[in-house]
Amino acid sequence: PVNRFCAASNNRTGFLCDDRVTCVPASQVCDRISNCRNGEDEQEELCGDLPRNLPGHLVFRCSNPTFWVYADQRCNGINDCGDCSDEMGSSAACPLCGSEWWSCSPVLYEYCSCVPRRLCRDGIQHCRSWSDEYIC
Repeated sequence: PVNRFCAASNNRTGFLCDDRVTCVPASQVCDRISNCRNGEDEQEELCGDLPRNLPGHLVFRCSNPTFWVYADQRCNGINDCGDCSDEMGSSAACPLCGSEWWSCSPVLYEYCSCVPRRLCRDGIQHCRSWSDEYIC
């Protein structure tokens, strides 16, 4: 088997195409859009039984074993697993909120422990403490 691991933009996990140059972000594999010249990121033997047929490096298992997300969705600030295990869980091992994020206990379940700074002082409560409107 060919090693398909590569690092896409922002150092995110990716899928290496046959040309050994193109690195497709994990979440763009099996999305019905060919990103590799020969379409190997959309082939049936890869995409026919998700996530079972995907290389392990492309998959992150949520704490609820029936759910999974693409590896590049781990630590992206969004609650992709639905229980925040891709953002806060021990297996996710995410760094603290980056410079583009404000750390708080979010009101919206879309976020887990940080909200985007672009939402600060927008007149809408995103943190339980309202810190996104008064401090951020």
